[in-house]
Order: sequence, then structure tokens, then C-alpha cells
Amino acid sequence: MLNFLNRTAALTLLGSSLVLTTGMLAGCATTVERVDTSEEIALSDQWNAKDSELVANEMIGDMLSFPWASEFEMDNNRKPAVIVQRISNKSHEHIAVDTFINDIKRAVVRSGKANFVAAGDARDQLRDERRDQELNSADAKAMGQEKAADFALSGTINSIVDEAGKKRVTFYQVDLSLIDMESNIEVWSGQKKIQKLQKR
Repeated sequence: MLNFLNRTAALTLLGSSLVLTTGMLAGCATTVERVDTSEEIALSDQWNAKDSELVANEMIGDMLSFPWASEFEMDNNRKPAVIVQRISNKSHEHIAVDTFINDIKRAVVRSGKANFVAAGDARDQLRDERRDQELNSADAKAMGQEKAADFALSGTINSIVDEAGKKRVTFYQVDLSLIDMESNIEVWSGQKKIQKLQKR
């Protein structure tokens, strides 16, 4: 009888421990929720997706407001073709430059004022695809008809960090310039600054 009571007490204690442990684990569980991608969520003072989108939209809007685009279209009876030559991350942190370049591409294409030319690897992939099409289809687009760029966009992303006590200010500066590929003349130069304050 005593043995049975000890066993029952041990099982009760074990059951209580499991319930308590499960409750504690449930209380510590991480929750995840989906949010609208247009909503800004600033968890730190680092460069984020919203910064990338805002800078791209503002700078491309400014770039396309300059007369080079309308003058080119008037002289050539077509929209100018733009390519991103190089954007370098010279900031203190890792920035996904490809994401920024994609935001720039979207801003250019959505404007309807210029066309965007695929660069580097993307062009190589298109050439391979065209070769495959030509081998397999009589009406595939002919090789060598890809569009050359009229203007090249390049630039840098820089940053400065200033910290004192429980405050840190991070300053980002994006500089972009657009070059006429034929004349090598810089037809536009733009700059966008972002300053973020983080308090601990």
C-alpha cells in the first residue's frame, strides 16, 4: 500500500512538472505575424527595406525630372535606355545592394519615361535563352537584337556613426550619377541623406 502511494505521488509530481514546463515553454514561445510590406518597421538604426525603397523612388524621380530624358526622346524618337553600372556599399554595415538596385529598376520602369537594360549576368542568361529558342523555334527573336544602354547609373552608399552614452546617430548618404554613354557627359547627379537616432 505504501509502495502504491509513493508511486502515485511520484506520478502526480511528474505530471505537475510536465504541465508546469509546458506552460513555461508556451510562455517563452516566439510569435510571428505577417504585416503589410508598405508599413515601416524600424527595429534598429540600420539601413532597411523602407530606406531602400524611399531613396530609390525619390532619387529616380529627381533624375527623371531633369531635361536629359525628354531631350533624348525628342532627338531619337524613343525613350532612353538606362543601365546600372555599379553601386558600391562603402557604409559601416552590410547593405543588400541588389535590393536597392531592384528598387531603382522598378522606379525607372514605373515612371514610363525610360527603359531599363539588363546588366551582366542577366544579359548572359538572356543570350543563352535566345540560343535555346533559336534551336527550337523558327519565330524566336534573333540573336544580337538586345538593346544597348544609352545612359549608365552608378554611385555609392556611405555612412557615419556617432555615439554618446545611450544615444547613437547613424547618418547615411547615397550619391548617384547618370552618364551619357556616347558623350561621357554627366547629365544628372543626385544625393539623398538619411539620419537615424537610436536611444537605448
